[in-house]
Amino acid sequence: MNLLSGNLTAVDPLVSALGTLNKSISLFAAFSLVGVLLSLSFFLIEREGKLEENALRLRNIGKVLAGVWFLTSAFQIIITLANILGTSLGSALDPTTLSSFVRQIDLGRFLAFQTFLAGVVLISLTFLRRVLPATVLLGISLLALVSPVFQSHSASSGSHSLAIGSLVIHVVALSLWVGGVFALVLLNDSDRKVALPRFSQLALWAAIAVVASGLINAWTRLNFASAWSSSYARIIIVKALLTVVLLVIGYRNRKSLAQGDKTGWNLLSRVIIVEALIMGAVVALGSWLSGSQPPAGKELPFNAALSIVGYPTPAAPNFTRLLTLYDPDALIIGILITLVALYIKGVVILKKRGDSWPVGRTVAFALGVSAMDFATSGGLGVYAKFSFEYHMIAHMVIGMVAPIGLVLGAPITLALRTLPQGRTPEERGVRGMLIALLHSRYSIVLTNPITALALFDGSLFVLYFTDLFGNLMQSHVGHLFMNVHFLLAGYLFFYVIIGIDPNPRKVPHLFRIVILFAAMSIHAFFAISLLATTTLIDKGYYGSLNTPWLGDLLADQHAAGSIAWGMGEVPIILALIATFIQWMRDDSREAKRIDRNEARMAALGEPDELAQYNKYLSQLQSRDKKEGGS
Repeated sequence: MNLLSGNLTAVDPLVSALGTLNKSISLFAAFSLVGVLLSLSFFLIEREGKLEENALRLRNIGKVLAGVWFLTSAFQIIITLANILGTSLGSALDPTTLSSFVRQIDLGRFLAFQTFLAGVVLISLTFLRRVLPATVLLGISLLALVSPVFQSHSASSGSHSLAIGSLVIHVVALSLWVGGVFALVLLNDSDRKVALPRFSQLALWAAIAVVASGLINAWTRLNFASAWSSSYARIIIVKALLTVVLLVIGYRNRKSLAQGDKTGWNLLSRVIIVEALIMGAVVALGSWLSGSQPPAGKELPFNAALSIVGYPTPAAPNFTRLLTLYDPDALIIGILITLVALYIKGVVILKKRGDSWPVGRTVAFALGVSAMDFATSGGLGVYAKFSFEYHMIAHMVIGMVAPIGLVLGAPITLALRTLPQGRTPEERGVRGMLIALLHSRYSIVLTNPITALALFDGSLFVLYFTDLFGNLMQSHVGHLFMNVHFLLAGYLFFYVIIGIDPNPRKVPHLFRIVILFAAMSIHAFFAISLLATTTLIDKGYYGSLNTPWLGDLLADQHAAGSIAWGMGEVPIILALIATFIQWMRDDSREAKRIDRNEARMAALGEPDELAQYNKYLSQLQSRDKKEGGS
């Protein structure tokens, strides 16, 4: 992980060695904490969502690990600054210099953000009593781990999105794999026996992700023709060999799960300890790499687009180039592959069980994933980085086309039918956690149609008519944030309006139609506002790329407004039609239910609902007459 880049002066060897040692301790603590939170969330037995006594003891170990991670992360800021300046640690502690580093330099800001999140996890662990918050803390810990990665822009091939995305996947997968093994070492034999089957499934996929992302990242960063003779390459080779050893050990562990006797589990426990030691060596090597510069690749001629976007300026857009160009965003692709793999696994589980799953839902989900990939990594995603007009088309696809396919794929229903249930009668299990999340007060607030509409359409004005859009366009993490926001906001909106998955809030069809018309009106107003702009709102981003085929930037911005007006109405109209169809189907089902109930009551010789209602009115009338007569 090349997190320490951009050295300006000679590095003090003592400071560099201290940085490697501190980074190793920090990674050990962080990975172990991830393993602890993983165990609390998914591996250990819980009781109706509450942590058991063994889990609470493990949580206390997690507090110590979080404290170590927080302190070493804070110290790493100082060491990194000293390395960059080529000074002693004392000089790096100058308040003015240190403040400038964490406020104005990307690397300093990301390291400070990591330290802040580590502190949040440390404080939250004190109050942790339930499983669902432990899962939230696991997500925060993973975000903290990968945050410094986003400042890295070193890729010899120029593919920032491929280099950064693959490195994020590598760090996340490695932390889950290594952290899980470290956590297994901390468990007693009985808890380890319960946790290992679930961890074994996770470890397989994590190991595949580690190997694949590591190879991709090495390919983007290294010039292999000249790199093999460097110490950097030798470290990578040793790390790769140790990873192969870990894969072999992991495979043997999976085979050993078939042994249920005490001797077999004791032997397996000793093997896990050996695996943890080897993983410690892998983490140490990763820390060493983080303080080393990779061999310089082939010098590329200066190009404004390549230095800012990480992709050379493409030729003028046409239909062929839109279909054939591809700049893989490894992080988005990794997320999509995970979603597809989980979806396919769910369908396979249903088929093995003898249950059916509509083919149309699978097709809809696949189309949604394909649209997302095309708008982020495909030709549309490439041109979106160079033209506001194509950015808006990509925005519409990500926020309004892809979510419809994903929603109609009913992934939540599939998950509820296939996720593992509790291993004991009192345990919620993964399925129970999802149900608890769906019925939580946070879900009830989010699925309010007004909230969904505000996030779907209201956020457009916040993003494009403030400085936020221009700031986000300047970095890869900004592009990622926008894409994720567009997708999640669109998914939430269409989930509330046309979703076939369980919804904690029953929204009447008439109100859904009103919300759709409101969304259409707000979207049209946004498009007209964008068409009426007289100044550029991107803070000079598109102009800095010097794109030869993009002449009038303001005209390009107005074209984006036209796209938002014309293209944005189509998905809403389709959702409106779908809502009418669902309304008619619900009415038809209700009518059939009433007919079946009347037939059942008639067969039993009982009066139907209408006769009961008439009898009730007759009784009221008789009572009124008696009261009037008295």
